[in-house]
Amino acid sequence: MTEDTVYISGERKQETKTEDKGTTKSEFYYGKFQRVIPLPARVKNAHVTADYQDGILKLTLPKLEAEKTKVVKINLEQASA
Repeated sequence: MTEDTVYISGERKQETKTEDKGTTKSEFYYGKFQRVIPLPARVKNAHVTADYQDGILKLTLPKLEAEKTKVVKINLEQASA
């Protein structure tokens, strides 16, 4: 985790075993994966939390205070006709 990017990596493992009429069939699925996700705003990387439940990864990424209170002023000028 950095202020503007999340790096996620993991490994999948699954095994199925079936027995039918004296024959056993085993299947294995496995593999590593990784993702790099750029974030639209900077976050407090020291305060990030993660929760993995029922196959869903939930990340809580609190924004930096500077990003929350950022105000942009735009001057509008009317063109004279």
